[in-house]
Amino acid sequence: MMLAKEGQMSYRWARAHMTILDKIMIRNETKKPLSGYKLGFCLHITKETSVLVITAKMLGAEIAICSANPLSTQDDVAAFLYSEGIRIFAWRGQSERQYRECIKRVLQSRPDILTDDGGDLHIAAHKLGTTRFYGGTEETTTGVKRLEILQSTKRLKYPVIAVNNAYTKHLFDNRYGTGQSTIDGILRTTGLFLSGKQVIVCGYGWVGKGVSVRARGMGAIVTITEIDPIKALEAHMDGFNVKQLSEIAQLGDIFITCTGNRRVIREEHLIKMKDGAILANAGHFDVEIDVDYLSSQDKFPVLVRPNVDCFKFRDKKLYLLAKGRVINLVGAEGHPPEVMALSFANQLLSILFLAKNYHSMENKIHNVPPDIDINVAHYAVEAAGLKIDDC
Repeated sequence: MMLAKEGQMSYRWARAHMTILDKIMIRNETKKPLSGYKLGFCLHITKETSVLVITAKMLGAEIAICSANPLSTQDDVAAFLYSEGIRIFAWRGQSERQYRECIKRVLQSRPDILTDDGGDLHIAAHKLGTTRFYGGTEETTTGVKRLEILQSTKRLKYPVIAVNNAYTKHLFDNRYGTGQSTIDGILRTTGLFLSGKQVIVCGYGWVGKGVSVRARGMGAIVTITEIDPIKALEAHMDGFNVKQLSEIAQLGDIFITCTGNRRVIREEHLIKMKDGAILANAGHFDVEIDVDYLSSQDKFPVLVRPNVDCFKFRDKKLYLLAKGRVINLVGAEGHPPEVMALSFANQLLSILFLAKNYHSMENKIHNVPPDIDINVAHYAVEAAGLKIDDC
């Protein structure tokens, strides 16, 4: 609890740069539209998340929260939230068992609405069997894809709003937010010079686009690898090299996975990499780099810097950042508050929409209502001090 004061300062700093949420709160505070509702959150515990949580509390909600990643919790923020009466089950450096137990504790609080980042909370909720939930929201592409599997097999038990699919979320959060914070995480973790480095970005979705542009802006020589011909063509027309990963593996200085797929970088690529190559992941889960294979080649990697493991591999050394987990949250502080303001505005307005309409919604994945998306954009335009023309 000695960290709570520091966490409060972080919260205030973020809140000052997330005025969109203040505008939503001011419009709804007297009504307390979340009074009587229990919310269960599984989100990265950052200063930006604390702004969403405190705002929901101000609107009347009772909240329990756990982390969406064992290594992403900012402990000072967790202490601050606890000091504000939030039931929080999170700390940095959880084991896999502790991580799963914390998710279970959130569900044991019997929340009405679930807000998730990656799908672990939703999947755990579906394994409970008898417990009924009013609905949920999902923050990430990965989480939405997991829910789509449940929906396709008619096993989705409650309506879920795919916040990730809102234009004001995936355009700004996935591209601009992840683009900056991923490069930030790599630079903080390694302390290396990026200009002139051969940077290989695996995947040219929204995240890959953001990472690629930011890396090029720092002077890196960027090459894209893709399995989708349309995205590959887009990368080419955006001025990037497009190669097969097996062809470019021996040239890369830094590899960044941005796909959401398993084993994107695996044995056949690791064998070809040069001495000193750096491996980083910007995808939600730690499955894109074949860490199991690396560990089989060196069972005792050396921690040469915080979040940098050195694997002795044949006649060379390979450096894995953040144990293959999402580098922008483990190696840095995640997205900037200005970007998360848009994502969390979508989350908060979607939660309010569910609280009002869950009883008439089908048990399926719903897009964010268009009026919410456009309202968030208007809030953001106003917060940025911009003025646009009327029709």
